[in-house]
Amino acid sequence: MSTINNIRNFAIIAHIDHGKSTIADRIIHKCGGLTEREMKAQVLDSMDIERERGITIKAQTVKLNYKSKDGKDYILNIIDTPGHVDFSYEVSRSLYACEGSILIVDSTQGVEAQTLANVYQAMDTNHEIIPILNKIDLPASEIEKTKNQIEEVIGIDTSNSVPCSGKTGEGIDEILEKIIQTLPPPRGNKNDILKCLLVDSWYDSYLGVVILIRVIDGKIKKNMKIKMMSTNQEYIVEKVGVFTPKPKDMDELNSGEIGFIITGIKNLSDTKVGDTICEANKPLKEALPGFKPSKPVVFCGLFPVDSSEYQKLKDGLAKLKLNDSSFSYEPESSSALGLGFRCGFLGLLHLEIITERLEREFDINLLTTTPGVVYKVHQNNDKVLDLQNPSNLPDPTIIKYIEEPWIKATIITPDQYLGPIIKICQNKRGIQTNLNYSGNRAVLNYEIPLNEVVFDFNDRLKSITSGYASFDYEIIGHREGELVKLSILVNGEPVDALAMMVHKDFAQTIGREVCEKLKDLIPRHNFMIPIQAAIGGKIIARETIKGFKKDVLTKIHGGGARDRKRKLLDKQKKGKARSKQFGKVEIPQEAFIGVLKINKD
Repeated sequence: MSTINNIRNFAIIAHIDHGKSTIADRIIHKCGGLTEREMKAQVLDSMDIERERGITIKAQTVKLNYKSKDGKDYILNIIDTPGHVDFSYEVSRSLYACEGSILIVDSTQGVEAQTLANVYQAMDTNHEIIPILNKIDLPASEIEKTKNQIEEVIGIDTSNSVPCSGKTGEGIDEILEKIIQTLPPPRGNKNDILKCLLVDSWYDSYLGVVILIRVIDGKIKKNMKIKMMSTNQEYIVEKVGVFTPKPKDMDELNSGEIGFIITGIKNLSDTKVGDTICEANKPLKEALPGFKPSKPVVFCGLFPVDSSEYQKLKDGLAKLKLNDSSFSYEPESSSALGLGFRCGFLGLLHLEIITERLEREFDINLLTTTPGVVYKVHQNNDKVLDLQNPSNLPDPTIIKYIEEPWIKATIITPDQYLGPIIKICQNKRGIQTNLNYSGNRAVLNYEIPLNEVVFDFNDRLKSITSGYASFDYEIIGHREGELVKLSILVNGEPVDALAMMVHKDFAQTIGREVCEKLKDLIPRHNFMIPIQAAIGGKIIARETIKGFKKDVLTKIHGGGARDRKRKLLDKQKKGKARSKQFGKVEIPQEAFIGVLKINKD
């Protein structure tokens, strides 16, 4: 029987692509969690999209048994976390369930932006941290240089660091021994009354909602009546188990352990991440602090290209929502695009992954409108409106001022690319707050409006630095800005799907670009079509698509031709005016996609 002193709970943290999932594979294999035949690369990445992109999206957990060199038996609970900025909420809640972290740094790349972000989160959670230098089998590996960088940039002592290779398996034994010697065991008492932290939950089509928990005090077992403290709902525990990484049923989970319970809950919204679970007949006086719910920061409209697929899209969103409580959606309709949904995401990668899953898993052709952020509109009557969709902006006369979200960006880059990066940040209205050097790497800190970053910043950063720069951000609040709503009018009618919030200084340039693009993409009609960009009632840019013109004068010969010609031309003119008044301009899907690409260029 294991005691709480023989348990080690730890998270694996790193920047994207530094080898978290590969090292997790090696540890699982070493501890005999899976047989040689069951092993596969990225064993903890269960989604196809995670395997293809080589990234982790959902944090995964595993319980392993390990016999140390001195012959003692230990239980290791690993949580493999995502490295991407959009999924940092997954990281934060995983860290709360552990006492320590192993920080993996690629010894060929050194410290990168997300390394910093995740380490600071681990430090905020009072974690003991073991630095691991991965990929030492590669010729470009520089162990000493990477150690110096960790000490200079992060400020962690690297005297207990372990060089290893996830590919060859070198150094894995040392990592396991270091975990047992360095990381503290969990605190807690299995004889106290039950106190659990709800770490995560997801929907299983056979079992209903599966709840991942960390038992702080007491023990949880089958048929026990439990209570969720945030909702005061009571449930009977039907099943208790752990992942090894295959699900394995247990009789009970004791304090310090991480595992799952199933209680017959059918609705994921009944399980709030960070909630406290206690025994129904022995309630706790106060709940655990929990953690802030993730809030969507980027919004965009999703519309089916074929309007008959609306129901399919609705069902697809409902199914994805079951396993990803961090994105939100509500129905919206657009005169140009028909029926669709306004969806909120944690960032652009999150948006990309949800849209890709919808297209792939539910076979829907999607059209996405320009991603935007949440603005706070302060009105004259002191009410504050959260604005997600620019077309819902109230009348400018009742607006006192508008605030937009700002971020603190950390960019780590080889110093030869510093000039172009500073130029981009300044063009995006950024304010430089700090610049440090570590060897030939520069660490830049900027404060930038989120709206400027949300579309193409990361892509442009990667392209001007040949992929060497890394970028991470955190939201620091809302600030007042000179923002205006740019409306696009086609034939005098505003097109709501193309409305956007822009900074006053950039409005004319963007308006001109959109009008020029639409002129090329909207086909000619029988009548002239004006395309205009406007702020309020003021037109700031215009292009005109000429109408087709039939030659009505070819058949006229002989006397009195001048009068007959004039009559025919007047008649044609009236017909054109009438068709312009009643004619409907068909805006093709390519035109919307073309306008979305303007921002990218």
